[in-house]
Order: sequence, then C-alpha cells, then structure tokens
Amino acid sequence: MPPKNSIGGGNMPSEDDEPLQAVILADTYNERLKPLTATQPRCLLPICNTALLDWTLESLSLAGVQEVFVVCTSHADLIKETIAASKWSLPAAGLKITPIATDPACFAPGEALRDVYTHGVITSDFVLVFGDLVSNVRLDEVVRAHKARRKVDKEAIMTMVVKEAGREGRSRPLGDTGVFVLDAETDECLHYEVVAGMPLKKNVKIPREVFAKGRQVDVRNDLIDCGIDICSVDVPSLFQDNFDYLDIRRDFVHGILTSDLLTKTIHCHIVKDGYAARVKDSKSYDVISKDILSRWTYPLVPDENNPNGQLYEHRRGNVYLPSGGTSVQLSCKIGPNTLLGPSTTVAASTTISSSVIGANCTIGANVTVRNSYIWDGAVIEDKCTVERSIVGKGVKMGKGSILLKGCLVGDGVKLGKGTRLEEFTRVGGEKPEEGGEKLVGEGSEGFLWPTIGDSCVRNSEVHSDDEDEDEEVRDELETPQNLRFLRIGGHLHILVATYLMTFHTGDETRLEDVQRYEADSSSSSEDESRDGDSDQDDDDDTASNASTHSSAPSAPLGSKLTSIANAEFQSEVTASLSRAWEEGHSVDNAAVELKTLRMASNVPLIRVREAIISFLVEKIDTGGEGDARERVKKAVGRWGGLIDAIGGVDKVETVQVLQWVCAAETRYQSLFGLLLGAFYQADIIEEEDIREWHGNALNRGSVGMEKCWSIGSRMIEQFDAQESEEDSD
Repeated sequence: MPPKNSIGGGNMPSEDDEPLQAVILADTYNERLKPLTATQPRCLLPICNTALLDWTLESLSLAGVQEVFVVCTSHADLIKETIAASKWSLPAAGLKITPIATDPACFAPGEALRDVYTHGVITSDFVLVFGDLVSNVRLDEVVRAHKARRKVDKEAIMTMVVKEAGREGRSRPLGDTGVFVLDAETDECLHYEVVAGMPLKKNVKIPREVFAKGRQVDVRNDLIDCGIDICSVDVPSLFQDNFDYLDIRRDFVHGILTSDLLTKTIHCHIVKDGYAARVKDSKSYDVISKDILSRWTYPLVPDENNPNGQLYEHRRGNVYLPSGGTSVQLSCKIGPNTLLGPSTTVAASTTISSSVIGANCTIGANVTVRNSYIWDGAVIEDKCTVERSIVGKGVKMGKGSILLKGCLVGDGVKLGKGTRLEEFTRVGGEKPEEGGEKLVGEGSEGFLWPTIGDSCVRNSEVHSDDEDEDEEVRDELETPQNLRFLRIGGHLHILVATYLMTFHTGDETRLEDVQRYEADSSSSSEDESRDGDSDQDDDDDTASNASTHSSAPSAPLGSKLTSIANAEFQSEVTASLSRAWEEGHSVDNAAVELKTLRMASNVPLIRVREAIISFLVEKIDTGGEGDARERVKKAVGRWGGLIDAIGGVDKVETVQVLQWVCAAETRYQSLFGLLLGAFYQADIIEEEDIREWHGNALNRGSVGMEKCWSIGSRMIEQFDAQESEEDSD
C-alpha cells in the first residue's frame, strides 16, 4: 500500500487553486433613477454607450475573476437575454456567467444573498459587487491580502474596499458617505456609520468598547466606499441566519460590529491607486461618465477595452468618434469630453460639449447639448436645448424644446414642439404608481413623475439623537432633502442654504419658500438684474403649441438669502481679506481664515467666492497709469488661487460670479475681459467653462450683464479661430 501521506494530501487542490468567484447583485433596490429604470434594470442602463453590467463584468475580468453569479430580481429575463447575446457568453471571454433569478418579491440585498445561500453555489472566498460598478482596481491584490488574513484569523469574514479621497473629491457621493473607525495597525473596521448629506450629522457615536485594550484608532470620513467586498463563504449563511440583515452596510456590517454573540471581524483595504465607483443615482451617473471620458478609468475607456466591442477614435480634448464614422456638419462645434455614437447625424450649427450621444441618434440644426446624455435612437429636432439632463432611448424632442438642468426623460417619450421642462422634471413613458399627470401639448406623449426630493421633511419629521430607540427610523439616505444631493445638475451650496433656512433659522420659513429657493438661488443675482427685461423674456417664451411643465413654483428668495449672508459676515470677510492683502499672507493661510468664517456664519460657499472676487476687482486700480493688463495679471497671479483654495471648486460658477461683480458697476465692466483672460491663463477656469457660462441664456439681461456676455463672445471667437488654425495645420 502506498504511504498515507500520498493519498488525499499533497495532491489535493488548495483554496488558492480554486477559481475566483464573484456575485453581482443586478438590482439596486431603490428608485433614484426612475423613470429611466421603469422598463429595464439599472445594470442595463448605458454609460458612455455601454451597458453598466458590461463595465462591471469587464472590471471583474481584468481583476482575475473566473466565475460570476448574476443575481436578478426585476427584469430577470431581460438580463439573461442581454448576457446571452453579449461577448461574455463566448468561451473566449474567460468568464463563466450564471444568472440566478430570485423571487420577484425580493426587496433588499440581504434577501438576494439569502437566495444565493440556498442555491449553494459559493465554494470559496468571493467578490461581492453591484451591477453598477466601474472599476480598474487590482482586486487580485485585495483578494490575496484577504486570504492571508483568513489563514491567521478565520473570524475575518469580509474585507471592504475603500479609497482615499479629498473632502471635495468629485466622485465622493456627498449624499451617501460613511464614517469608518479603523484599528490604526490592522485596518480592522471597529465601527461604521452611514452619513447622509441632509440632515447634517452633528456627531458620531463611537461605542466605548472600540477603545478597549488601549488600541489606537483612526476615525476616517475621507474614504469612498467602492462598493466592492471580498467575502468568505460564511457571509451568505450569516444573512440566512439573521433575517433582519437587509442592507449590506447599515444592517450586516453594523450588526456584525455590534453583536455580543458573534466574534466575526470585518476589515478595510484602503487602495491608493485605481478607480472604483458605483452609479447609484443621476449625479453619480454624470460624474462617472465624465471620469470615463477623462480617462480616469484607464484602461477601461471607450477607445480601449470597450466592453461592447464598438471601436472609437480618441481625439484631442477627449473627443471620441466611432471608427466607422459619423455624419457631423462642418459648422458644428464638438467640445471636449464628448462621445458620439455610431450612425449618428448632427446637423449644421449645433453645439455639443461634455456630453454623450448614443447610436443612431438624429440631432437637428442649431441644437445645444451640454453636460447631457442622449441615449440610442433619440431624435432632437432643430433649435432644441438640453442642459445637464438624461434623455432615454427613442425619445423625440420637437422643434424648439428645452430641457433645463436635472431632467430625466424616460424611453420612448415624445415632447411636442416648444415643450419646456423645468429643472429636475422627470417624464416617463409609463404612468407612475402614484400621481403622474399626462403631458400636455400637441405631439407630446408621456407622464410627469414626482420630482425627486420635491417635498422637504419638516422639523418634526427629522429624527433627533434622543429619540426613542424603539421608534422606527426611516432610511436617512432616501429622505427627500438628502435625495436632492443625488440629482444631476444639483449644486451643493444651494442645497446647504436650503437646509439651513429650513431647520436652523429662527424665523418660520415656509415649506413653499424652501422649494422655490433651490430652483432660483443659482440664478438669483441674474434675476435681480433681469427684472427690466421681463417683457423680452415673455416674448421669447411664447410659441405656437408651446407647453411648460414644472413641479414647483418659481419665485426669488432674496430676503431669505440675506438672512444667511448678512452684513456682519461681509464685514468680517472683507477685513480678513484686507489683512491678508496688506500683510502679505499666503493663499493657504487666507483660505483657512475664510473657511473658519464661513463655518461660523453658516453661509453658502458661493457667498465666500463672491466676496473674494469682489475684493479682487476692487483692488485693481481702474484709473492708474501703465498697462491695466499687467495690473490685472499681477493681482490674479498673487490672489487668484484663493478662489479655488476655499474648496467646492465650481469653475462655471466662478465665471458667473465674475460677471455679476463686473456688471454691477460701469467702471468694472472694462475689466471683465482682462480678468476673464487672466483667470483662463492662470488655469482658474478652462475653455469649456467659459463656453458653458456663455451658452446659458440666464447670463444675459441688464446692460452690464449683456456687455460682459459680449466680451465673452469675443473670447470664444478667439478659441474657435485658434481651433480652426490647428485643424488646418
């Protein structure tokens, strides 16, 4: 007989030899992207003309995953058909993909993982992600670290992948973040708390036990949760044993860390390099699309490793054109960070910038599309405008239609001639379960959906820290005021000001006023200067068969704004800037003092930016001897960096504020062109920011505003002339 050690011993496959498995949760169990997801799951929505699920599978393939289980709840048959028709069904793809259809009544990730457990398909450590992930992170390194930890400690059941990010990081989801309390030596997660954008979290309650044994801990709120977890085989069984585990972070992670009975541990793996983010809402859809176009996700970019197989040509300014060609008239202006799909036609004098146009789309003449996403088969007729919106497949926009920022238009919707959708309007081809009015206007087909975050929560509805623990607490991430953070086209300073006015002022701010404020604050200064031109606006807005759809009234709220940015703050910030100017402080030191003043006064960031630019303009001697251009260049070179150093960089807003300040007084209007050029040369603003500002009709009105706008026109003409010369070379 052979020796015992030659049987069942050295020739047995080790855990490291087993194929790396992954579980993709195809459903997201929320309605943030409806009506776009009314007829298809989020994982099949196109981002840069490729389905999200394809980006996720490509990410896993690059990471070395070999076997994938796609857990489907809604639209399971559609997901199966899409996978079967994709390249992933081919043997050469290197991925074995098995769809798992769960009970249609499944309503949470925990329910889906319990279904995974009952199928018994998980045989070793696995990667857990959602089907809306875009990532180029080297997961093989994370998996090796997880398995090495498991060999030492079998109780280490999960490793959460997180990434360091600045407080103002673009891909940092302001309405959906978390606080991680980690062991400083081992990165074991000792405590975790969800942090919503609103209501503002005043403190974090860390259990006393976290500090036991004198261990050193790091409290981190600068980590982006990548939505990638390396799990042991014990994780699905823990969901099976605990039916109150529904959400992975708020229930499972929190439950494991606070359990007196379980001795399991969870760790974090902090990645320094790479990209990973989830498309959780329309805001992150916009951010991640731009990150792909800007090549932060390399090698996952349209011209290389494109999961759907379409080939694109990458041109200067991150412009992507299909290799098979597309029909674009010579008079069109295609701006940076733009992708045009195959078989798409663009008529004369149309401007497209920072946008994605799908396949087989028809874009008419004199159309403007900025920071928007037009899906396959859409028809945009002449003289339409689309700003910071998402337009679904097969949508038809009649001549002269306008989509203001934040609009979501579902598949198959038809907007009649001259239709105007107000900010953050949602329109679907199907009627929503609750409410929903039919679109009016000749040629329009579709239904208005309730606006996300349309109703604010009153003080009595906001749960305080001392509430009864037995009281049912609503999901703070899905409250109306927090959902406002998660909409495409939303501005942070407006949201913060709205919240402060609702919950932190002594006066009785009416709910209707708060709803009006968000729609009007971003252009409140322009509105004040445009009052004299109301007749012209009325004429422009009237058209045959025109119809306007809005879910909120529109009235300025200047008096409420004054209660925040009061005279005391203006006086203090001016004094601070004067000291910095006279005493030669560094930009960093001046920024710290301004940030402190802002926090103490609870003012929106735009008020600080206005104060800086106003002070800078006032310090330039308009009647002095010598070259005014040199005086402007010197002032901007010394103090221009302070505009961005205060945080919350918004370059288009910087141009708008500069226009407001210079338009206010005749003597400053002559400085606008010099300052605009100096800001551009100092990289405070870019060409695309100037174009976006100039393309917004709200930036015209009074004589001063119009003069500044005309000066901006000449700069854009210079840009166009320079591009023409470069193309001819």
